[in-house]
Amino acid sequence: MRRMAALLCLASLAGCLVGPDYERPPPASPPTAEFKEGGVDFRPAMPRDAVDRGPWWQIYGDPTLDRLAAQVDISNQTLKASEAAYRQARAFVRQDQSGLYPTITATGSTQQTGTGALRGGGGGAIITTNQAGNVTSSASQYSGGGALSWEIDVWGSIRRTIEADSAAAQASAGDLATARLSAQADVAINYFSLRVSDQRTRLYQETVAAYARSLQIVQNQVDAGIASRVDLTQAQTLYQQARSLLVAEGIQRALFEHAIAVLIGKTPAEFNLDPGTPPQNVPTVDAGIPSALLERRPDIASAERLMASANARIGVAQAAYYPNISLGGAITFLSGGLGTLFQLGSSVWSLGPQLAATLIDGGARAAQVEGARAGYDNTVATYRQTVLTAFQQVEDALVQQRLLVQQEQVQRAAVAAAREAERLSLNQYRIGTIPYTTVVQTQTSALQAEQTLLNIRLNRLIASANLVKALGGGWRETDLPPPTPIGGLDQTPKPATPQSSSTTPAARSAPATKAWWKLW
Repeated sequence: MRRMAALLCLASLAGCLVGPDYERPPPASPPTAEFKEGGVDFRPAMPRDAVDRGPWWQIYGDPTLDRLAAQVDISNQTLKASEAAYRQARAFVRQDQSGLYPTITATGSTQQTGTGALRGGGGGAIITTNQAGNVTSSASQYSGGGALSWEIDVWGSIRRTIEADSAAAQASAGDLATARLSAQADVAINYFSLRVSDQRTRLYQETVAAYARSLQIVQNQVDAGIASRVDLTQAQTLYQQARSLLVAEGIQRALFEHAIAVLIGKTPAEFNLDPGTPPQNVPTVDAGIPSALLERRPDIASAERLMASANARIGVAQAAYYPNISLGGAITFLSGGLGTLFQLGSSVWSLGPQLAATLIDGGARAAQVEGARAGYDNTVATYRQTVLTAFQQVEDALVQQRLLVQQEQVQRAAVAAAREAERLSLNQYRIGTIPYTTVVQTQTSALQAEQTLLNIRLNRLIASANLVKALGGGWRETDLPPPTPIGGLDQTPKPATPQSSSTTPAARSAPATKAWWKLW
């Protein structure tokens, strides 16, 4: 009864946990009520509920982009590496959980013992003889048994390790979501760049044809003695420069095509895209409220889960100050015959608790605790920097989304004026009222205006994709896998409290408030 009472006492002590319980620290500064660059008078160009949040790239209405982005989940090798890392992290958790249960081992052996020399006998028997050649006695010995060892998690070291690795596995899931979103956004951005490159190619082809016509006009003027050869060389210069731009654009398009091929898990030789046009309408995205950003970014969730993991590591380090208590047992059966091997009279057994403690370590444990606390502080700073970077990325994309619309409108007017000036100057040159240098200037300005307009359209598309990426795509914090359940531990992430770094117990137990807002 005394032994049973001691075991029950040890089992009750196993509910103890050393180390701090995790509480999510607040960001470096509380989120504001709205984004600075949201724009009071800016309105989205499309209904916010019109698109599924999963395949977010469908907002562009481009079937080719839909097909390419969907292949990221299937063939992207970086994504496969992140997925394998997540599975590995989950395996570590299962490995840690095994420490909560006893380990049972089994052994068995057989031996033949005797005196004298050994020689082979008929039927495979072993016969022992003495120096005179007489057969001496020999005996067989059989043994079998098992052992049990169980480290009783009195101070919570194993459970804190499970807590740490479970949070790390959740962080790995966040990294997987971040890698997926980044690859999808890269596919979209490279696709937009390729389509705008197709438009530049068409622009340069039209420009080469127009400059060829201008060159012929100048040639006719020179043949008629109206213009000088200087005008002819200037026209030839513009014509050759336009041809050079056309060749260079082919290089740029090939690079974008190669980048898309790698992102969808193919070699450049396996992938080819026919020329096409970029999306006609650039969708604008509502950023929602800043506080909801903390729940929508997988990298923020990953950084927060790494904080929880580092916090649990402090408990693991502190548990090293306390003795390890384990329960061990073993039983061995030894007999000369198999028939009597597993009888109680042939057994030798042992059972009892064991205690092991470090008395002097030269400050190693104190250094481990100090290092664990420093590691936690590191993750807190990383988390807060991740939040700040997320807000910066959203604000950057918002101001680009808002102002690029205005810039495109202004630039379209500039293109129309430049094309009209080009037409008028060429007509006036034909009748000899202006020098050809004026035509060169207007043609150069018109081409530059067209190039700028295409760049603005590309920037709008990229800003749109970057804003979706900055807002987390269709991801939410609830998409993280649940933490591994551990007895005595509540691993549900607590909500951040921007107003104060400390919270009351009631606030710590309150569920996180979910913002009911929609991305589109």
